[in-house]
Amino acid sequence: MVLDFVTPTPQGSSWGLGGTCVNVGCIPKKLMHQAALLGQALQDSRKFGWHFTEEVKHNWMTMTESVQNYIGSLNWGYRVALRDSKVTYENAYGEFVGPHTIKATNKKGIEKLYTAERFLIATGERPRYLGIPGDKEYCISSDDLFSLPYCPGKTLVVGASYVALECAGFLAGLGLDVTVMVRSILLRGFDQDMANRIGEYMKDHGVNFIREFVPIKVEQVEEGTPGILKVTAKSTTGDQIIEGEYNTVLLAIGRDPCTRKIGLDKVGVSINEKTGKIPVNDEEQTNVPYIYAVGDILQDKLELTPVAIQAGRLLVRRLYAGATTKCDYVNVPTTVFTPLEYGACGYSEETAVEKFGEENIEVYHSNFWPLEWTVPSRDNNKCYAKIICNIQDNERVIGFHILGPNAGEVTQGFAAAIKCGLTKEQLDSTVGIHPVCAEVCIQSHLKVTSKSCIHGILG
Repeated sequence: MVLDFVTPTPQGSSWGLGGTCVNVGCIPKKLMHQAALLGQALQDSRKFGWHFTEEVKHNWMTMTESVQNYIGSLNWGYRVALRDSKVTYENAYGEFVGPHTIKATNKKGIEKLYTAERFLIATGERPRYLGIPGDKEYCISSDDLFSLPYCPGKTLVVGASYVALECAGFLAGLGLDVTVMVRSILLRGFDQDMANRIGEYMKDHGVNFIREFVPIKVEQVEEGTPGILKVTAKSTTGDQIIEGEYNTVLLAIGRDPCTRKIGLDKVGVSINEKTGKIPVNDEEQTNVPYIYAVGDILQDKLELTPVAIQAGRLLVRRLYAGATTKCDYVNVPTTVFTPLEYGACGYSEETAVEKFGEENIEVYHSNFWPLEWTVPSRDNNKCYAKIICNIQDNERVIGFHILGPNAGEVTQGFAAAIKCGLTKEQLDSTVGIHPVCAEVCIQSHLKVTSKSCIHGILG
């Protein structure tokens, strides 16, 4: 049996079967990112000989309708797949009420009790709010954005997470006035050299940044779709107060696990009281032997959909098919779909230095100019690749980072090689495909520089 229930957002948004990624995460995000890329491609096309005279405009409603229609088809596909696999699906909120017993409450408030031999918690996370006047009344989150029934207009994005920067990027790419309010650093947890390059690129391409400020109050100035909101913000380094007016305020300041209201205390499942995350062993088992957990709710694990899928698949094989393979949480590739895409696998430069010592890592790097960008003369040498190697382990590649078009496609291939123990020598001996972006990551394109000077002489 699968229990799946979406508690509506403060703005009333809800969605179908499939979780965050399908409905309000990876899928609509990538589609809207693609919409923004198409806008850039239209601009580039003139330099490649395409001529069109009519004014080019973007229609928010046409885009969201197409995105939501695709998501709806996925929702239906999951329901059919569950039925074909003889899995009972209940659109109900699950809550433990005793050993091996769960209460399911549907949207009409009707309750049912179910018992099972084993339980798997995969409840994921929901966006965090600021806890200031007006945040839940007037602000939206990524849970609302992808089905927003009107163009958001002039938008303030609060936060510097990958969700914040991705949303800010595609909104700006659609021609909107976008400002990002950053409390401290960009993309915490990612390589900071790469994060700062993303920020500079976005700034150069029309995204405004307000650094070291946090909102303290949001007020409605004018109703409408969108209306006008006044945001009051305070400096994180002093007493300065600023105000600004926006049509939409999008909060992207982090996410909290959905673990505190599902009755875990009734069955003795331990959680991190501060974060709400669930500690598990290397087989995704909680401290209660018959209860398992996967996904973003796990303590000290990666918050990525494919990781949750892999962990769940391997868990089921161990429980019911006699398999023994455990989920490998090391060297997992990911991509941030900012306007300049960022693909990463393995250690950031900061974590590599911390784990192996500055004297034991070597960093190879290079700027590059994608051939597709040369005719329209876009962003000469703004794209960038960096390879981090462990000198003490035969120069094994322990970190891979690339900024450029199709970064995810490039990173996926190198991730497989890194999982197999790729060394710098093997990378150098690989024949490149010419002319593609990935070619920069091999052979003589990459220059070596010491850790101490990498931030000063790049390119």
